[in-house]
Amino acid sequence: MRHTCRGTINLATANITVEDSCNFIISNGGAQTYHLKASSEVERQRWVTALELAKAKAVKMLAESDESGDEESVSQTDKTELQNTLRTLSSKVEDLSTCNDLIAKHGTALQRSLSELEALRLPAESSEKIKQVNERATLFRITSNAMINACRDFLVLAQTHSKKWQKSLQYERDQRIRLEETLEQLAKQHNHLERAFRGATVLPAGAPGAGASKDQCCSGKGDLSDEDDENEFFDAPEIITVPENLGHKRTGSNISGASSDISLDEQYKHQLEETKKEKRTRIPYKPNYSLNLWSIMKNCIGKELSKIPMPVNFNEPLSMLQRLTEDLEYHELLDRAAKCENSLEQLCYVAAFTVSSYSTTVFRTSKPFNPLLGETFELDRLEENGYRSLCEQVSHHPPAAAHHAESRNGWTLRQEIKITSKFRGKYLSIMPLGSIHCIFHATGHHYTWKKVTTTVHNIIVGKLWIDQSGEIDIVNHKTGDKCNLKFVPYSYFSRDVARKVTGEVTDPSGRVHFVLLGTWDEKMDCFKAQPVPGENGGDARQRGHDAEESRVLLWKRNPLP
Repeated sequence: MRHTCRGTINLATANITVEDSCNFIISNGGAQTYHLKASSEVERQRWVTALELAKAKAVKMLAESDESGDEESVSQTDKTELQNTLRTLSSKVEDLSTCNDLIAKHGTALQRSLSELEALRLPAESSEKIKQVNERATLFRITSNAMINACRDFLVLAQTHSKKWQKSLQYERDQRIRLEETLEQLAKQHNHLERAFRGATVLPAGAPGAGASKDQCCSGKGDLSDEDDENEFFDAPEIITVPENLGHKRTGSNISGASSDISLDEQYKHQLEETKKEKRTRIPYKPNYSLNLWSIMKNCIGKELSKIPMPVNFNEPLSMLQRLTEDLEYHELLDRAAKCENSLEQLCYVAAFTVSSYSTTVFRTSKPFNPLLGETFELDRLEENGYRSLCEQVSHHPPAAAHHAESRNGWTLRQEIKITSKFRGKYLSIMPLGSIHCIFHATGHHYTWKKVTTTVHNIIVGKLWIDQSGEIDIVNHKTGDKCNLKFVPYSYFSRDVARKVTGEVTDPSGRVHFVLLGTWDEKMDCFKAQPVPGENGGDARQRGHDAEESRVLLWKRNPLP
């Protein structure tokens, strides 16, 4: 079978073992095992025998299909030979039927003669001999009858099938001829296109002598016979478009003359200029297939999320590595943090950066594709933004990715992300494990933090929506400063603004210097904390009007592309 249902065991590779009088086991080496029980020992034996026979047949079929697959396609001469063989076979079959009739005829005559011989009065000794001969003749007659019957059956089969074979043979031959013709046509078209393409791309359009030499080259190539096509040599640098101010030599013998005039660096720079212009501005729309959710869900009961085969249109057309790299969208927050003299102010910007990585999740309920083991994703933005980033999938089960980014503006970021999940029917919680490290080169400040829990609601019924909840502790390991961010979970009964984030930046003694307030999908503000006398011995809290004066907008979301 080309495709199998879930839970199928292929008999050709199955292992059938008897456990005790009524039980037996069929397994395919680990993935599927069936324990079966019959009502009696006899019934169990019948089942095992039937399965063993079916297994033998399956193995034989497999071997036959392998052999037939190995055979190369029959050439024209082989086909003629095959037809001759078929003709010979049919003539031999006719001879066989004639012999059949003769054997039957002679056998009957022999039997009659022996019966007449027995009827004669002869001495006792010779009659014994005749009896023996008669018995042998009878045995011979029975055997030849059996052979005659077998031959007759074979004859009937051969006659009915030979026409069918010839028809199918003829059909196959026609198909092959048709295919060969199509292939030939395609090859010619391909050759023609290739020549046209080379003619168009070899020389720059504006050069004064370009047109004439190009035509000569093309006509020279075009006159070549088809036999020489195999010996044609295509050189890679020929396709690179060369700037007009650079010299360009080209002769029949030196096809790659173009590359001799241009240093590799210049070629590379030119290529960079070409590639820089084109950046993707949108991703394709996802196909809208109807889904039977229950058929997916029933196979997922009790499984961990990373082992559930998701339908392809549950994904967005990005890899998890690309999704991780999106954390760098608001890299300018780290650029600003690198310029800060005050470590506590720097911590405010780092906190805003950690919140900014959630800004696009609110509308994106699809899951990214799980990358292959060892797959990498590189983003080079040195020219425009001064940073470059590399992500790699370093483990497949459980899925884990490592990410490293460094910037000319004085910071390095690295993170490793593993994911655990809990599926609770109505919602799915995704808990990222692994730390994120950010190091500022000038000051040596080293910050670490972890990501919060993401929850996808309305898995079974309704519109999917995403919420972030939990706490992030950002620690500066050099100075001991801390920032505690609280992501407030959505509540139907709360009067608070949705997706709210609050935070406090404290020094090693625990005194609050800055208060952070905002939402993880819009913006983050920072307020300087003013100590209020008489409350808990001068705790840092701010009054309304003071707060507005000291407010600084740390981060605001960019409009979505």
